[in-house]
Amino acid sequence: MNLKKFNFIKEKYGLLASWAVWTEAGDKAKSNMGDLSIFDDPDVIDSLNENIIFVGLNVSRGSIKIPLSNFHDPNPRATDFKTRFALKNTPYWGGYMTDIVKNYSEIDSSKIPSYLRNNPQIESSNIKVFEEEIADLGARNPLIISFGVATYKILKRNFNEKYKIVKIPHYAHQISKENYREEV
Repeated sequence: MNLKKFNFIKEKYGLLASWAVWTEAGDKAKSNMGDLSIFDDPDVIDSLNENIIFVGLNVSRGSIKIPLSNFHDPNPRATDFKTRFALKNTPYWGGYMTDIVKNYSEIDSSKIPSYLRNNPQIESSNIKVFEEEIADLGARNPLIISFGVATYKILKRNFNEKYKIVKIPHYAHQISKENYREEV
């Protein structure tokens, strides 16, 4: 990823998305999750990989106010830290991260499928935005990695023949960070 493209993506999608890179954890597993200074390092920018795309369902706690802070939640209740732990020192570190349902905050993911069934235009418009996101990234034959079942079903329903889509457990899954890494 070059700096020009990074800045373009940050400007256009920064309040919706981020990258699978984090500052090192400190004494606690959740420490430094909200430290976005890692994006100031040109070597980090160069290492970002637009052909690996992690997709969550939606933002769970309100709207994102700081660019690139999605999936970097410092809230003590947040479980994003498991993703950092699971991806550290793997080929997936540096992948792009986004949600399939944009601008819809809901902490209870079980409510989203019925919301989409009752509002099919919402799914359709979000699929178009996701396709635009992939094009803007310049991804070529991306690997799309779904966080959880609900996201996986949406992606398979809309992109089954177009992209390689794999499912991993959602990072909110009630298991230790070590077991989450093993599953991922």
